[in-house]
Formats: sequence, C-alpha cells, structure tokens
Amino acid sequence: MDFRIKILGNNAAVPAHGRNQTSQLVIIHNQYLLLDCGENTQQTLLKSKVNINKIHHIFISHLHGDHYYGLMGLISTMQLFGRKRELSIYAPTILKEIIDLNLKASDTRLNFPITFLSLDQINQGIILDHKHFIVKHFPLTHRIVCNGFLIKEKSKPYRIVKEKLHRGIKLSHIAQFLKGNDARDDEGHLLYSKEDYTLPPKRSLSYAYCSDTVFDVNIIPTIKGVDVLYHESTFLDDLKDRAKDTFHSTASQAATIAKKANVGKLYLGHYSTRYKEIEPFLDEARQIFQNSFLSLEGEEITIAEPK
Repeated sequence: MDFRIKILGNNAAVPAHGRNQTSQLVIIHNQYLLLDCGENTQQTLLKSKVNINKIHHIFISHLHGDHYYGLMGLISTMQLFGRKRELSIYAPTILKEIIDLNLKASDTRLNFPITFLSLDQINQGIILDHKHFIVKHFPLTHRIVCNGFLIKEKSKPYRIVKEKLHRGIKLSHIAQFLKGNDARDDEGHLLYSKEDYTLPPKRSLSYAYCSDTVFDVNIIPTIKGVDVLYHESTFLDDLKDRAKDTFHSTASQAATIAKKANVGKLYLGHYSTRYKEIEPFLDEARQIFQNSFLSLEGEEITIAEPK
C-alpha cells in the first residue's frame, strides 16, 4: 500500500524565502490527488519528476489566489503534454466560470474532458468514492467559503495465512476469508473457520488537510484520530490577534487542535511571508503537541502503520 504526501508549496500569500504557495500531491493506492494549486505548482511537480498526466483529481479548498492561481497553467501543460483522460476538479462553484472564461479568452479547445464538482460547504460529505479510499470535504472557517479534505482508506481485507492453506481450500473459500467470513457449504454448514486461516485486517489510514482557517474546535469531530493532520499555521502566537482578524491560525492553535483531536502527527504550513525562518513555528507547536513537524517544500510524508 502506498500513501504519501509530497509538499509542493508551503507559503502563504506570495512566494518568498525559497517557499512557494500552497499545494500538495497525495499518492494513495496509485492514485494521484492534487490538493490546492498555488502559482508555481507545475514547476515543483516537474522538479519532483511527477508525470502530471497521472493526476486525475484536483481539490481546490478556496479561491484565494495562493491556492489556485497555478491551475490554468497546469491545465494548459496537460493539454500540451497530450492528455486525453478526464480530469475531475472539486472546488467552489465559481471556479468553473473562471476556467471556462480562460479557455474562451485563449481560444483553447481541450483534448480532454473536465468534470467539475461544485463543493457545497453546507452539504459536507463524500466527494470521491474509490474502491480503496474515500475523500470527504468539510467546512473551514475562513474569510470566504473554504473546505478541508479528509482522505481515508476503506476497510481492508482480512490477511490470509498462506502457510496454513491446503488442497481442500478453494478460491471461493479464500474469497470468504478475505471478507471476514467462515467458509461454508451450500447448506450453510461450517467447512473452515476464518480464525484458523486469517489474520485481522491492517488498520485503515487517514489524512486530513486544513488549508486556511481560523482556530475552530468545530472541525475536531471530523478529523479526530487521523494518522496525519496538516493544519495551517500562518502566524506565531504573538500575532494571534492578527490571525483572528485575517481568519488564520497560529502554530500553537494548530497544535491545540491536533492535541484535542488526538491525531498521530501534525504538519504545519502556510507560513506568513513575514517569517524568513520557520523553526520557531515548530518550537511553539511542540510546547503543546510534541508530535508536530514542519511541512517543507520537496519533502515527502509517508503515512503508515506505527511499528
């Protein structure tokens, strides 16, 4: 199983101090999901040697420019690279008008279809239902409509103990074991107990992405217990009033959410341009939640079961 996050950009507002604007690539079960698309996203994707035409789902949290100004450039490059497969975009409704107007103004006729799924902030829920995982959206509290995203694996199959299999075990029996069922004959009589031939499923893993939001405990029930949480931390705590006024969070507030939600790890990001050095963000967060980390451009985060 492959569940990774590539940090493509981690800065707020404008590129600065070698940091680009917000964007992340989630790779899960060989599916490529792009979360937000700041203006330099395609450059960081290409630098990371990612085949951009493997990206089939793009999720835009909200329509402040540092989260979507790179989208039209990425769509254009996909066209130039010969894309044919459908691209699905999940975003606030008005983004479809912006995309259509750009294509019209440039007289661009795409060789691939775009399916646009409008995110209604009130009716939160599952927006992508893959056979191995789901993606949910949920409301964040920002100056404009903004969504967070929860990516969670579905329940995994039971694990077969191959050493215990014998000639009497048929493929149909194994299919039942994988579902957590005993193997029975047509009359319902027990043939083989699943306890003798299986191990419990591995735990399903999860990732929550909270792009831009004021400190808001209302998100805790949605993100509770996730393996990894990304939560914006635009300011340090001495500017918590500024954070509140601009509908952003501080590093200590992000850590407080992580602690209350009992998550596995917290990654900070969306650093204000006023900060050249970002180590103080980590120091502040770890005073509240020890398992805090900095999101760093070019870094890859692996989500896996604890050893």
